[in-house]
Amino acid sequence: MTSQLPLLLQKANKINQEQALHVLKAMSERKTDAYTALLSLEQLSPKKLTTILSELFNLPIIKLDSYDYFLCCQHLGLGDLVRRHSALPIAIDNERLTLAVIDPSIAEPEQDFRFATGMKINLVLCDARTITHAIHNLYGDTESEKWNDFKELTPQQLEQLVELPAEETVDHEALYQDTSPISRYIHQVLLDAVRKRASDIHFEPYKDWFRIRFRCDGLLIEIQQPPNHLSHRLIARLKILAKLDVSERRLPQDGRITLAVSPSKNIDIRVSTLPTIWGEKAVLRLLDKRITSLQLDHLGYNPSQSACYRNALAKPQGMILITGPTGCGKTLSLYSGLNILNQENINIATAEDPVEIHLSGINQVQIQPKIGFGFAQALRAFLRQDPDVVMVGEIRDSETADIATKASQTGHLVLSTLHTNSASEAVLRMQNMGVKPFNIAAALSLVIAQRLVRRLCPKCKRASLTSIASQDQVFEANPEGCHYCNQGYAGRIGVFEILPVTPQMAEMIAAGATPHQIEKLATKQGMQTLQQSGLEKLTQGLTSQAELQRVLPELSL
Repeated sequence: MTSQLPLLLQKANKINQEQALHVLKAMSERKTDAYTALLSLEQLSPKKLTTILSELFNLPIIKLDSYDYFLCCQHLGLGDLVRRHSALPIAIDNERLTLAVIDPSIAEPEQDFRFATGMKINLVLCDARTITHAIHNLYGDTESEKWNDFKELTPQQLEQLVELPAEETVDHEALYQDTSPISRYIHQVLLDAVRKRASDIHFEPYKDWFRIRFRCDGLLIEIQQPPNHLSHRLIARLKILAKLDVSERRLPQDGRITLAVSPSKNIDIRVSTLPTIWGEKAVLRLLDKRITSLQLDHLGYNPSQSACYRNALAKPQGMILITGPTGCGKTLSLYSGLNILNQENINIATAEDPVEIHLSGINQVQIQPKIGFGFAQALRAFLRQDPDVVMVGEIRDSETADIATKASQTGHLVLSTLHTNSASEAVLRMQNMGVKPFNIAAALSLVIAQRLVRRLCPKCKRASLTSIASQDQVFEANPEGCHYCNQGYAGRIGVFEILPVTPQMAEMIAAGATPHQIEKLATKQGMQTLQQSGLEKLTQGLTSQAELQRVLPELSL
């Protein structure tokens, strides 16, 4: 790829001949790109250079945060092209792909993306720092080329497999080193799950058949049915990789695999086996530490909900609780709050099981219950480390609840999660763990209850013939999907119920109010319930009526 930028800028009288020669020399000797070399000139800042390019090529400059590029890149699956050209697909509309580039004088990005997608390309401009940061968040430093080179193995080809020796042992990297068909097949399944952003993989034996399912966007989808007689060998191989006892088939076991998808990025996989009547079942939980978007509006918070959360985060002390069932996005909401607080003058410590996303500038601790280092012990240790903000992954017991409550009353901001169905029920849950109502009232600042609903594909969603009480136009999923989604939905978005603890609310909690009384007052004070938040997403065309009723069965439309 050869850039003509220095000569073009000289011709347009933006730089002189001497400067152009200096840039060309830097490109040749330092093997740097034209954009970076041009920024070495004193008169050119990133903003000014991008503005000049916009004028020369008549291309608009975009704000990347205005586009859902995470979703676009996820469904195109062109990570290699994105990294090679530092070009970011940000939107698809009517078979046109909008591509954000740094240097529009290079023709290859447009040509390669047109060939790879079969779409027409609309170029837009964005500065190098923003695009590079976005690509790093999406893919890490470099993505494994094994994804492209890996030769797939069909279930039918598994008939060639031989019995694995029970005494076989490997290290975590042996998944790539072993070229046996069984290892290649498991390798293929794991990488396919990562590509599809699955959260879990189920290997399930039955009497006459065996299946593999992925949980994508909260729903289980059958992927393959390998030959049934291979079930034992597949499970045995997984147990070997997870350092489990291959000979023990009567008891559940838990282990871990580290899957290296690039030299700089690993995916942790928690492995759980369970003896069933037809053999051992294995469930793998994929923990991708890549930072996804941590902006509240990307998660689904509306402006008033976002403002409410930010107000609670701005307080020097207090407790913020995020509640909901497993898999509803509580952890991502916690990380979004921590990301807002992550500043040079604030000391933040987290206790997690496991650490799901790495955040630079935050002291993240993995608890180890097997050696007596649980949430309560971590919290005690944190309080001796001069913390400003403490995050506890989950309040599970009375000891942790008591320490967290006291910490939030003594100059610390505490964030944590609970398993309750609604925001108001968090108060009752804390009481059940032994915290007195007056202490809850003094400590609690905010409670957020949430759920995740599948987001309608913006390219193929269609108007619904079903009406709702508000008479607003609503949309439904196209069951056939499109090239963008394949199933009518693309990603998930949160619905939220945010309960701020006002002085009047604190008095009611201290007096021992019931969840119903708390919710009634909160609604009167302007709280949007989960159902109301869901209806808002429905009328905005972000989700469907069927999906809302699946996640919130008590919803009446």
